[in-house]
Amino acid sequence: MREYETAFIVQPEISDEGSLDIRGKLDGVLEAQGVTRLMCEDLGKRKLAYEIRKFHKGHYFILSYLDGGGVVPELERVLRLEESVLRFMTVQVSDRIADVEARVAEAREAELAQVKRAEERAARDIEEARIRASAEEEAIAARQKVAAEVAEEKSEPATEEVAEEKSEPATEEVAEEKSEPATAATAEGEAESAETQASLETEEAAQTEPSS
Repeated sequence: MREYETAFIVQPEISDEGSLDIRGKLDGVLEAQGVTRLMCEDLGKRKLAYEIRKFHKGHYFILSYLDGGGVVPELERVLRLEESVLRFMTVQVSDRIADVEARVAEAREAELAQVKRAEERAARDIEEARIRASAEEEAIAARQKVAAEVAEEKSEPATEEVAEEKSEPATEEVAEEKSEPATAATAEGEAESAETQASLETEEAAQTEPSS
């Protein structure tokens, strides 16, 4: 019994359900041909060595199984028909597995550890998303507070200017009203003073004129 690994890369935007569907089809092929499945390792999304169909990243998987080699063509045929699969390759890992049961148990433990890591990663992603959402809410609240303070600062000077504009015409009108009568009275006083001085000069001239 030999051990094989079939590695395949799925488009990065494919959902978890889509990836599970592909893996389910491969598991069905193994089961139909009586192949001993070991595990399917999810390596996550990684950068591609070169661009494939305009994709720069891909979701990597490695399917491990024990067989004589007859199942490989069928597995690759299924992968070739999947449009979301970018690349695939099968390699022989071991030429002979002496203790099949021990290798199966080892693979089972590794797969359980992988599931646990995936659950921890999912919980960590949820917590990080919650922290980001909370930070965004705080940032929005802070921006709204600053905007309200700026609007309040802008409104106060405008109120003072309006008050000044309203008060200035009244002050000018009062000043004009107060200044006009005073000016008229001063003019009248100057006219009376001129008349009085002219009368005095006439009388003085009459007194000093020699009688004939």
